[in-house]
Amino acid sequence: MSDNVMRQPRIEKVVVNMGVGEAGERLVKAQKVIEMVTGQKSKQTFSKVTNRDFGIREGMPIGCVVTLRGERAEEFLKRAFTIRENRIASYSFDREGNLSFGVPDYTDFSGMKYDPEIGIFGMDISVSIQRPGKRVARRRIMRRSIPHNHRMTRPEAMEFIRQKFNVEVID
Repeated sequence: MSDNVMRQPRIEKVVVNMGVGEAGERLVKAQKVIEMVTGQKSKQTFSKVTNRDFGIREGMPIGCVVTLRGERAEEFLKRAFTIRENRIASYSFDREGNLSFGVPDYTDFSGMKYDPEIGIFGMDISVSIQRPGKRVARRRIMRRSIPHNHRMTRPEAMEFIRQKFNVEVID
């Protein structure tokens, strides 16, 4: 690892998503679960297209999402990795160094108990790993592209997760 501060990778954000597929009582329960697990208020996601086979109309609420940043994101990731027994498959990383994995049941988190009223809900967890300076590519004024040697790569992201969270990356 380089001792240059601008080269140090960091966790930009952690997005926790629950797709329910329908509005109503099930979506309310999913929002309750995601708020219990993350400790943060959730936001509804809406369908972009109409699919008659699934009974979904455009603009209909079908899921919920929470975005975690900073300390909260790191604490949540530690808990999520313990559910996965501190092992992540290498195919969970994309070529930009982001990481995605799923948790099959919310009761796997420590302190969560099964409630028959709620049922079983799984969730998708997406982690964005970036270097400082990525904002240059996203800002509105004076937008510039990020040089290739400053972008995160898949092997760098794997090494960062190994060192930071003591997670084994399985090939």
